[in-house]
Amino acid sequence: MQYVITKADKTIKGEVTLPSSKSISNRILIINSLSYSPYLIDNLSDSDDTKVMEEVLNSNTNYFNIGHAGTAMRFLTAFLSKIAGEWTITGSERMQQRPIGILVDALRQLGASIEYTEKEGFPPLRILGSSLKGGNIELDGSISSQYISALLMIAPTVQGGITLRLLNQITSKPYIDLTLELMREFGVHHTWNGNEIRIDEQPYQPIQFSVEADWSGASYWYAMATLSDHCDLILKGLRLKSLQGDAHQAEWYRNYFGVQSVQEGNDVRLTKNDLPNFGCLEIDFIENPDIAQTFAVLAVCKKIPFHFKGLLTLKIKETDRIKALQNEISKFGATLYEPVNGELAWDGTFDSNLVHETPVIKTYHDHRMALAFALAALVYPQIIIEDPQVITKSYPKYWEDLKKVGFGVLEM
Repeated sequence: MQYVITKADKTIKGEVTLPSSKSISNRILIINSLSYSPYLIDNLSDSDDTKVMEEVLNSNTNYFNIGHAGTAMRFLTAFLSKIAGEWTITGSERMQQRPIGILVDALRQLGASIEYTEKEGFPPLRILGSSLKGGNIELDGSISSQYISALLMIAPTVQGGITLRLLNQITSKPYIDLTLELMREFGVHHTWNGNEIRIDEQPYQPIQFSVEADWSGASYWYAMATLSDHCDLILKGLRLKSLQGDAHQAEWYRNYFGVQSVQEGNDVRLTKNDLPNFGCLEIDFIENPDIAQTFAVLAVCKKIPFHFKGLLTLKIKETDRIKALQNEISKFGATLYEPVNGELAWDGTFDSNLVHETPVIKTYHDHRMALAFALAALVYPQIIIEDPQVITKSYPKYWEDLKKVGFGVLEM
């Protein structure tokens, strides 16, 4: 299946109800289960990733195929390691290529019984769940923060608690902060001194909880506002004062592109004041890697050279996102290069020999490729997105929301 995306004008006006935060939903599902809560979670995300988590946590079986859901693989591996029983967890072909050995090694230090059923260091996993004993664990802080969050969430339920010592530069620190703040709301205390996080053994306290709107999902609308000639857009359910680290993008869009954010009740209104063009866009995404693709597409559409850092974790996502960006942005005539491992840059030049008259964007089973490239229809006559329903992983109603503000979305 392919969708043809068009936009007859460059006005972005209307109201959009953003999806609930997938990051918060996935964490709260684990925390809610560990607290033995009698309460249902309000405004839970309807993304594929969250649905997978729900299905596993409510399942009566012991075999789980979580598809492309990387967060579910990490969080559930830790969760199931302390739930009595024998469990098998697997995923898609791509999921079986995504490393999980660092998390498994850490869990084994706590006494977890986990076996690789095929390739060493990768799913599928066979887990013999049992009570775990705490202790000191050293973990590379530059790896995916989801490994760290997975361990933190089970820490208060482990005998003696856990002291987690993080080595090297910490990647996606706001996601670790998010995990700890959600745990705090459920009554769990921690200390964080230097590179060491300590969580004592203690009970979670169940509470009623409502999930806020997703700031990663908001990134596409901020980029559209930037590319518009006129913008007056209300993003329903979004909070400028948010638990989510990606909320920092509001400051970037204001400072770099003149997009103004105003809290109006439970919603955020976006308007735009044009700013003078500037030289090279330099951003370190070490704490916000999920919105890097949006900025890369936006910069090329705005013809702004860029140098992005902090992208190392993009290589182990649903696809190698750096290579995917290089492949697909080349269809606009722009050649992205990797100055050093985990960085991405563009010098602002276009090669007419590379240009596709109508770019057909491959998504590589990665929702963020479809979500980020669709907004290029504000600049190019039309964009074709392959496998467009991949967006259900995080933003199931995206295409409908684009139609609400005047985009054409036509199935081929």
